[in-house]
Amino acid sequence: MPVLAGCGADTSSGAETAGAASPAPSDDVTASLAKNAGLAKLLPENVRAQGTLRIASSVGAAPSAYFPDATSRRPAGLDIDIADAVGKLLGLRLERQDASFEAILPALSSGKYDVGTGNFGVTEERLKTIDFVTYINDGQGFAVRKDDTGLNKVTRLDQLCGKTVGTSAGTTFEATLNSRKSVCADAGEKPYTVKVFSENGALLTSLQQGRIDVVMSTINGLRYQAAQPAAGVRFLGEFHRLDVGFAFEKGSPLLKAFQGAVNELIDNGTYDRILKKWGTQDSAIEESRISPPETK
Repeated sequence: MPVLAGCGADTSSGAETAGAASPAPSDDVTASLAKNAGLAKLLPENVRAQGTLRIASSVGAAPSAYFPDATSRRPAGLDIDIADAVGKLLGLRLERQDASFEAILPALSSGKYDVGTGNFGVTEERLKTIDFVTYINDGQGFAVRKDDTGLNKVTRLDQLCGKTVGTSAGTTFEATLNSRKSVCADAGEKPYTVKVFSENGALLTSLQQGRIDVVMSTINGLRYQAAQPAAGVRFLGEFHRLDVGFAFEKGSPLLKAFQGAVNELIDNGTYDRILKKWGTQDSAIEESRISPPETK
């Protein structure tokens, strides 16, 4: 997520997770969905008439959004399935554009896109200019190489003192690390060093090759990566949870319709099937909210 964002196969998109491409699950959990006339009425009249929405997707890595097949460039992931399911319920065709993570939020405010996805966490700073419709609870975590026994869990940033920490550019991870560097001086320890990467593949490679000691990224992304034997990654646990949502320009007339659609997916069981497909059941929410306060 951009600095002030939330919580991403190797692309320059920078979505908030880390990882390498792997085949996508084949089950289509949204195939049976149809337009819900009541929810569609919540859309502005002009949107209902045109039947399309411009959605910017930051495609970075599984399980959020990634390219399992580089030749077709068809994205897959939890973000993709949930957006497609919402589109079906609202009777809309999504005109999806792959966009860099750090470019999406400013483009919403300028009117270039109607909605954005990229594992965008809800933060106080973002809420000044962006509205969100939540659909999952993810957040911040850490990982090391599987053969590195120096850390078993990170619950405080002063446990990172003296180490080199890698993270993605423009994310809440970068903001958190840079804003709290003083914890090491306060503890009388050598400061940690932050290295920022614009490509998640480069971030993972740097960890594997020992150029960085620790990765800070999304909980779900790091758990997914740790489950891939070839990655050689060990997840150190959750550090801080954040609500994640669809991003809109402030005051967008689409908020109520999207919130209603996400809640319908929760009620009819589609939401649970999507999370099970991507192994993210621990990040389930009970109901969608519009721009809730940042989780502290």
